[in-house]
Amino acid sequence: MARGKLRIYLGAAPGVGKTYAMLSEAHRRTERGTDCVVAFVEHYSRPRTEVMLHGLEQVQRHEIDYRDTTFTEMDVDAVLERRPAVALVDELAHTNVPGSRNTKRWQDVEELLNAGISVVSTVNIQHLESLGDVVESITGIRQRETVPDEVVRRADQIELVDMSPQALRRRMAHGNIYKPDKIDAALSNYFRPGNLTALRELALLWVADRVDEYLQEYRGEHNIRSTWQARERIVVGLTGGPEGRTLIRRAARLAEKGAGGEVMAAYIARSDGLTSVSPKELAVQRTLVEDLGGTFHHVIGDDVPSALLDFARGVNATQIVLGSSRRKAWQYIFGPGVGSTVARESGPDLDVHIVTHEEVAKGRGLPVARGARLGRSRIMGGWVVGVAGPALLTLLLNGVAPDVGLANDMLLFLALTVAAALVGGLMPALVSAAVGSLLLNYYFTLPTHRLTISDPKNIVAIIVFVAVAVSVASVVDLAARRTHQAARLRAESEILSFLAGSVLRFGASPAQRGEEAGLEALLDRVRETFNMESVALLERESDVAPWTCTGSVGNTRPLGRPEDADVDVPVGDHMALALSGRVLPAGDRRLLSAFAAQAALVLDRQRLVGEAEQARELAEGNRIRTALLAAVSHDLRTPLAGIKASVTSLRSGDVDWSEEDQAELLAGIEEGADRLDNLVGNLLDMSRLQTGTITPLIREIDLEEVVPMALGGVPDDRVELDIPEDLPMVAVDPGLLERAVANIVENAVKYTPDNLPVLVSASAIAHRVEVRVVDQGPGVPDEAKDRIFAPFQRYGDAPRGTGVGLGLAVARGFAEAMGGTLTAEDTPGGGFTMVLTLTPAAGHSPTTPDLSARATS
Repeated sequence: MARGKLRIYLGAAPGVGKTYAMLSEAHRRTERGTDCVVAFVEHYSRPRTEVMLHGLEQVQRHEIDYRDTTFTEMDVDAVLERRPAVALVDELAHTNVPGSRNTKRWQDVEELLNAGISVVSTVNIQHLESLGDVVESITGIRQRETVPDEVVRRADQIELVDMSPQALRRRMAHGNIYKPDKIDAALSNYFRPGNLTALRELALLWVADRVDEYLQEYRGEHNIRSTWQARERIVVGLTGGPEGRTLIRRAARLAEKGAGGEVMAAYIARSDGLTSVSPKELAVQRTLVEDLGGTFHHVIGDDVPSALLDFARGVNATQIVLGSSRRKAWQYIFGPGVGSTVARESGPDLDVHIVTHEEVAKGRGLPVARGARLGRSRIMGGWVVGVAGPALLTLLLNGVAPDVGLANDMLLFLALTVAAALVGGLMPALVSAAVGSLLLNYYFTLPTHRLTISDPKNIVAIIVFVAVAVSVASVVDLAARRTHQAARLRAESEILSFLAGSVLRFGASPAQRGEEAGLEALLDRVRETFNMESVALLERESDVAPWTCTGSVGNTRPLGRPEDADVDVPVGDHMALALSGRVLPAGDRRLLSAFAAQAALVLDRQRLVGEAEQARELAEGNRIRTALLAAVSHDLRTPLAGIKASVTSLRSGDVDWSEEDQAELLAGIEEGADRLDNLVGNLLDMSRLQTGTITPLIREIDLEEVVPMALGGVPDDRVELDIPEDLPMVAVDPGLLERAVANIVENAVKYTPDNLPVLVSASAIAHRVEVRVVDQGPGVPDEAKDRIFAPFQRYGDAPRGTGVGLGLAVARGFAEAMGGTLTAEDTPGGGFTMVLTLTPAAGHSPTTPDLSARATS
């Protein structure tokens, strides 16, 4: 069965028209004859949205009873039984009521898609998991309902529903979004112009990145190499010289002029050693480009202009930034330079910027390092010098200087042979020596114009000429090949140095090692270095087991077997590095083997990190189980022993108990049962927190309805309660809040002298509501403030039997589950203060300014 298609309407904020656009699409599809139903759409009493539901078939919702309240959720079974072609499912990030089929609505949508039903849904940008902290920093509100980014990215279509902040605020003011009693609060809080502008920018940038992914996939599938100037991408060509910093900053300024511009610095390591690179300077430039938000790429290319242009077109760049040449004027006789060549061959799709700098014309060492792999132009030039050069020299000597002497003639022909060796290598030089010897014999040795030699001395001279010419050509060619090998080894050493550095970065902390430690980053470096289309690391369990891909990069589909690759390098018995794109020369395999070994090492270390994390979790579980066993063996047995002793005494027929004695024994039984109930309750709560099964049901409530109920287990004379009547409502789960406050207060009473009360107060500050529980006990040192919130921790000389050390751990867990926090502070004058921070309900934000030290700093 084919999987259904997912279409998502993405908005920057509530009220931009996502649901309206979804319903409009449903009407269009229905008019075309598509079987379309409304699985779940929430109109929030918005008249225009409610009207759009008319004429569409709606699937009956599923009713769920939870905490004496009836809720309605999407009936997944009913939709699957109905099996429409398209189902409308609103609010993709919604959290279902406990008792539903799935925890999240996006999980319900996955079931529909797997059943072959296409889904049209909606989501706001603030509900994406990766943007939770960003949205919280902008709006001050933590989004509790989120959806994984991957779920949205897998959608077949994502359509942005956009609206300017001014238009959205006008819609709000006209009553098209919220009820009139909530409009003023919304406009002055969440729907402020700054918030809406920032959220809109987030939505636009997120969708732009998704569009860029689609573009790269399309260009790779259709093998498109030309540049599409859909987005400004600026490639900076680096040589490792000091001018690189200037070029990077100039490229960053160019990128800032266009929205969404991207800077990519490319260091082309020439195998002929044309440039002398300082590794320290290159590391500084790498850090600089990354600090400016760009990326650094290391590529090996024998022809620097071609390698740079291939890289730029491969990443769909629109501009190239190069520095003015550092060569002196006389060095231009060896060629036009990289900048001129790139500008000439860039074509109409790439703009080339030549930037001046302080190093212009200061020289760059040797103008040309011999020994490079000779290109076609060099070889052709060598043959021209070796063949046409002697003929032209013969005409020149016969016409201009016929009487310079045979010795001088030989020296001139020898110079041409050396020039042919320098330009074209050994073979043109040998041909030049042969042609030169024949011309010397025919035109300059008596008798002339004949291939015979009358004087034996001239025979010796011709033989010596040929021997010297061949020797010189051989020596020049050997020196060139040695230079080439040295340059090649230097380029390999630079890459091996990078690999060694990546090993150190992987062994460091995640913040220190950066992205280079990852397997995908390493494979991407292999692809860039060897100019391949795709690279994959394949692995299998045995010699007969099928190959599986453990990591891959590139524009093509990962290879299934090493035999299908253009180049494969085995790593051990059951692992191989497979590359596709072109066949590499044998000399590159040694360096590729080093990359393959490093990739296997990175994969092993990643697995070891995962196993270490699992071991840590198991150790934590063992610690908790050990503490739980100690709690069961002592703390739970203590109240049980008291209850058993009291019951045994009451049942004893040997003693005639008075009414006062019986009442005391019954009170002891009740106290022990209450203590036992509290201990078991905390153990169950901690178990729920450890397994992540707590799903708070958030609703608006007054603190006056919850806090007094939490004090039921504490004597009235031990607590002073101060909750202002004008305190705003909070968005919490009443049950979790009651348990959290009860645990905090019981802990405070436990450590406060009997003659002193515990103060429980509430206040509204800035965008939060705080509940403070103040005791006047011994207090806690700063270094122990965090430890008291760990499970099974009791501070100081707390007597055994007073609890298992779970009260504060459970209270903090419940607070965080509701989107709040629980922190500890010192009480002025001595003692300890617990600060429970809660989120105000929508439309009930406090107006009191935040004058705390944290806010004013």
